Amino acid sequence: MSTTVANGDAQPAPIFDSLPYYDNELEQYPFLKEKVERELAREGKPPQTLHPGVPPEPTLFAGHPLLQAELDRVSNHQPLPPLDTARYQLPGPASPQNEEEWLEALKNARAQLEHQKLRQTNLALLQQYGSNAWRIHNYLNEASAKSVEKALEDLKNLTIEVNRERKNFQTRLGTQLTSLETRWTELISSILQIEMANVALEVEIDRLNKREVELAAAL
Repeated sequence: MSTTVANGDAQPAPIFDSLPYYDNELEQYPFLKEKVERELAREGKPPQTLHPGVPPEPTLFAGHPLLQAELDRVSNHQPLPPLDTARYQLPGPASPQNEEEWLEALKNARAQLEHQKLRQTNLALLQQYGSNAWRIHNYLNEASAKSVEKALEDLKNLTIEVNRERKNFQTRLGTQLTSLETRWTELISSILQIEMANVALEVEIDRLNKREVELAAAL
């Protein structure tokens, strides 16, 4: 296992003792699962604060008040303000004898006329070029969607491959652990048998020594 380098010093890599694809004690022994659930319930909920290493949330549209206000409106789920139609109206002067009001009404009429001319120009341009522009826009959107779908599919395949490698790696290690555990059990059993045999031999030796002493005394 590789080592990690921090501040110029080689640090040993952490050793993970969890093999979720191999460890199945919770399924074999239900009482262990109950103990784990009780322990998790006793620990309580995880802290809501983020880790200090997580960077703070970026501030969007800091230099654009209008965009910031619109973002706040959408975040707060507020409805879109209704369209102000007063600017498209042509009210006459409240006082027909007031020349200033007539001038203001005339300026408004000229502005509305220019607005209508601009709308006609835009409609003419849309009628001439709008369909092709819309087709190109749809084509670019479809290309972007296909690119994102391909990236998503590649990421899914990569995730599946990583999980497959992890499973194969852990299964291989699990097989080795099982073999080593079986070998350890056999060695422990062999040691116990040897110890029992030694105890039996010591008893037999003591018996023979006593017998030898008895025979020597009889002579």
